Formats: sequence, C-alpha cells, structure tokens
Amino acid sequence: MAKAKAAKKKSILTDRSLEFLKNYHNTHSPVGFEISGQKVWLEYLKPYIDTHFVDPYGTAVGVINPEHTFKVVIEGHADEISWFVNYISPEGLIYLKRNGGVDHQIAPAKRVFIHGKKGIVKAVFGWPAIHTRLGNPDAKEPQPRVDNLWLDCGARNKKEVEELGVKVGCVVTYEEGFDELAHDYYIARAFDNRIGGFMIAEVARLLKENKKKLPFGLYIVNAVQEEIGLRGAEMIARRIKPDIAIVTDVTHDTTTPMISKIVEGEIACGKGPSLATAPAVHNKLLDFVTDVAEKKKIPVQWRSLSRSTGTDTDSFAYANDGCPSVLISIPLRYMHTTVEMLHKSDIENTIMLMYETLLELTPKTNLRYL
Repeated sequence: MAKAKAAKKKSILTDRSLEFLKNYHNTHSPVGFEISGQKVWLEYLKPYIDTHFVDPYGTAVGVINPEHTFKVVIEGHADEISWFVNYISPEGLIYLKRNGGVDHQIAPAKRVFIHGKKGIVKAVFGWPAIHTRLGNPDAKEPQPRVDNLWLDCGARNKKEVEELGVKVGCVVTYEEGFDELAHDYYIARAFDNRIGGFMIAEVARLLKENKKKLPFGLYIVNAVQEEIGLRGAEMIARRIKPDIAIVTDVTHDTTTPMISKIVEGEIACGKGPSLATAPAVHNKLLDFVTDVAEKKKIPVQWRSLSRSTGTDTDSFAYANDGCPSVLISIPLRYMHTTVEMLHKSDIENTIMLMYETLLELTPKTNLRYL
C-alpha cells in the first residue's frame, strides 16, 4: 500500500493577517510620504503591543514591555520607490525626478497615481507607438531615460494640469497592487520592504496570541526613508538606543536570467530566509540566530556582503556606542519593479526565525567577543 501523503503544514498566517497583507501593500507609501501606510500598519499592530509612538518624520514604533531597560529592536522599512513631479510643459506633459531607486526602464506605458493637492490624479507614462519608430530603418530604438519620460494625465495644457491640483513636488506612485500567482507566490509593487513591516507585525501577533513573556523591551520599528539613505533608521536608532537589533529586508533571488551568481551569490525563493555575513552584522549575534534556525529546523540560505549591507542594519549597527545587529532577508524576484515576487513559505519561515530568536534571547545572552 502506498504511503499516505503527509498532512500539509498548517500556515501561521490567519485570514485577518492575510487581509492586512493585501491592504497594507495596496496602500501607497512613497519615500517621505509614508503616513498612509503607517496608519494601516499601526492599526493592525495595536492589539498586540503595550504602547506606541511615531517620530517627527513618520517612523512608527510599537513597544512591548516599555518598562524594561534592555531593548531589542525588530525592524523593517515602510517606504516605496516613487517619482517627483519636476516640470510641467506648456502642452500639459509632466516630467519627473526619481524619489528613491526607481527603475526608469520599466516605466513606459505604466499607469500611475499622481498624489496631487486635491487628491489622486490618474496618469500614464507616454511612449511613442512602435509604428512611429519603424519609419527610419537606420534609426536606433529609443531607450527610456529619466529625461525622455513623461506623464500624460489627459490635460491639454499646463493650466489644466494645475487645475487638477498637480504641482511641482507632487509625488507619483505606480498603480499595481497585491496579487497572487500559482504555487504560493505573491506579487506586489512594494514588497521592498512593506513585507518587512508585515512580518515584524506578525511576530508581535504571535507573541501576544501565544502568551509569551519577554525579559526585555521589544521595539517593533517600521522605519521611513530607507530608499534614500537609511535615514529613518538612523534617526530612530539614536532615539531608542537599542541593545540588539534584528533587521529584516529583501534580497535578490538570483535564479532568474541575467543575474550573476558569481557576483550576487546563490539565493532562491522558497528555500528560506537569507542570513548575511558583513562588517555591520555582529558575528556572535549571527551565530546565535544560526543556532536557533538549526534547533528549530528553519531553513536558511547564505550570502556575503562587503563594505555595507545597503540596509537599515548599517544604521543600527553603527548608532550610538554600537549595537549588535543582524540581517534576516527574504528572497525576492524583480526588485524595484511593479511585479516584485516572493514565496509564502519564505514569509512564514522569516517570521518564525525572528519569533524563535526573540524567545531564546535574554539580557544575559553573551554577545561579547572578549
């Protein structure tokens, strides 16, 4: 008789948390304008924390055990890449500047929202029809650049654009939202790093629902302005002065075409979170997290980083007198596009690695080198 198939492992994600995942990712939170997403995030988090605060630039922090002097941070960042309106032509076409590391090559023919002074204005990135580009066989195919991309919102002149509430300085985000693909894959325009905010909120939920008591203060940090230089983490690290920081972000799935494994390492969606070695990553804390992963049978992958991690880990590690910090990343395909893609099992394993690490940590955990 054939062996019965093993029962499918029960997901740690509830219907309510999945609804939050979709709603949170569909809420536009461009760099410097993250407040809408932060409101959604805090509203979900509040039942699972003791208190919260928001700093002057919008970094939101939930706190468990605020009375403890030993402080541990778990962190993600809330912002998404976007554009700024930079110039409106007499013909009513709108030219842009980057706000964060937005990829101009994916822009042609995309639909966008201009966050105007009177509300959302819909627009599109215009691009010449292929018919008009084939007339001259000697002409080179035009390539999208920041200076040759424009938005068309249907206005016939600059005055009509301004009457819609669109001014220089308005921020622009892509329209695409959360969706599901086959085989437990999710896509969204801003998994970098709205997925981090989701996962740290889920850690707080599990602690509350499982009635776990931590022997330290836990600060659940959703930082702003990571995409333009780790600025939110820099500010909040100085304010909290944590003793330990566990940072989560995305990393590249390197199994798709046109990515060098020699340069980027070998990381794949569906094979667990990625742990990184880097100068900013505290070796003894990394060993501690690795031991937890082995003990709890949580699959992990490895990568090496050089001068910096390029994540909020750097801001926490080098803040104040130095803070032992570790980076736990989730594999992601197509970073900084509107179809960022990740696997459900990686979300769950990353949540569980942070959760189990917190349960093992104490103020007496030895992270000293000598």
